[in-house]
Amino acid sequence: MKKLMAISLVAALAAAISGCCCGKCGVKTCGPAPFGTTKYGEKAHLWTVKGKGGMEMSVTDYGGKVVSLTAPDKNGKFEDVVIGFDSAEGWDKTNPYFGALIGRYGNRIKDGKFTLDGKEYELSLNDEPGGVKCHLHGGTRGWDSRMWEVEKFECEKTGNVGFILRLHSPDGEEGYPGNVDVTVTYTITPDNKWLIDYVAMTDAPTHINMTQHTYFNLRGESAGNILNHWLKLNADNFTFVDASLIPTGELKPVEGTALDFRMGHKIGERIDADCWALKGIGGYDHNFAINGGLTKELKLAATLWEESTGRELKVYTTEPGLQVYSGQCIDNAWKGKKGGPLFFRGGIALETQHFPASPNIPSFDSTVVTPEKPYESHTVYAFGIHK
Repeated sequence: MKKLMAISLVAALAAAISGCCCGKCGVKTCGPAPFGTTKYGEKAHLWTVKGKGGMEMSVTDYGGKVVSLTAPDKNGKFEDVVIGFDSAEGWDKTNPYFGALIGRYGNRIKDGKFTLDGKEYELSLNDEPGGVKCHLHGGTRGWDSRMWEVEKFECEKTGNVGFILRLHSPDGEEGYPGNVDVTVTYTITPDNKWLIDYVAMTDAPTHINMTQHTYFNLRGESAGNILNHWLKLNADNFTFVDASLIPTGELKPVEGTALDFRMGHKIGERIDADCWALKGIGGYDHNFAINGGLTKELKLAATLWEESTGRELKVYTTEPGLQVYSGQCIDNAWKGKKGGPLFFRGGIALETQHFPASPNIPSFDSTVVTPEKPYESHTVYAFGIHK
C-alpha cells in the first residue's frame, strides 16, 4: 500500500508540473517502434512526438534516452541537434551516456562510499580516474541502462506534448538504501522549449542526484566538433577537484582561468590552454557553481549558440550546479544515426545537477531524500535564434 501511494503521488506531482492536469490531456501509449536488443537481452523501443512549434523528439525506454531532437535554424530549417545511435546496441558498444537519464546519483562519489544515519554504504565501483576507484553516474547498471516505462501525452489546453517516464529502483540497487519510485516528464512546448521535471519518492533515507546527459551540437549531429560554438555561463565559481576528478569541497573563482565563460566566448578558444584548471582532463569536464545556488524557481545557467545556423540554446534550472563536458570521449570511428560520422569533441553536455561527491562533503547542498522530503528538480532547455 505504501508503494502504491508513493507511485500515485509521484504521478500526480508529475502531471501537475508538466501542465497536463487540465482534463483535456490524453496519455497515449501507441506508436513505439523496435529499437534493438540491449546487452541484458531486453527488447528496446522508440517513441516520437512532434510539437506545435515543429520540434520533434524521439525517446527510448532503454535508459530514458533522448535519441533525437530537432531544432530550427535562422532560416527555419529543422535539424537533429543531439548525439545518438540508431539502436540500443550503439550505446552498449560505446557507453558515452548520450541522451541518458542519470541516477540514482549523477557524477562521482569517491571510493563509492557514504555514511547515512550512522551506517556506511558501499556502492558499485565503475570508474577509476587518476587511479582512484569511484562510483560514477549510478554505477555498473545505473538508471541510464534500466528499462523505463514510457507513455506519450498531448495536452489540448497548453499545446504541450511529451513523455512520462517511470522507474522503480529497489532497495539495495547498486548499493543504495531504500525503494525509490521515480517519474521524469519530458515536455515539448509550442515555442520549442524542452522541459524536464524530476520527481522521486523513497521509503527510506537515500541519496538522489539526477541529471540528463544529452550532448548538443547546434550545427547538427554529424557536422563536426563544437569548438566554434559560443558558450556563456552564469557562474563565478567552480568546484575544485583533485587528481581523481573528485571535488575537495573548495569553490574556486573562474576569473583568470580557462573556465571563465561569464562574458561568453568560443569553446575552442581556451580548451587546450596551459591552465592548471584543465591539467590532465583533456578538455572541459567541470562542475560550475551557478550563481544563485539551489533555488525553487528557474534561473539561467548557460547560453550556447552557433553562428552559421543562428541556433541558440538557453539552459534554466533549479539546481545549484552545471557539469560542462566537451565530448572528448567521442571516438572519430563511431557512427551516429543513419551512419553519419561522429567526432572527437563533437557534442557538449550541459548537465544540471547537485555538486559531485555531495554525500561526503557537508558544505555542499544535501542530496539526502527521505519519505517526508521527496526529490524534485526542474530544468528547461529553451531553443531559439541568437540575436
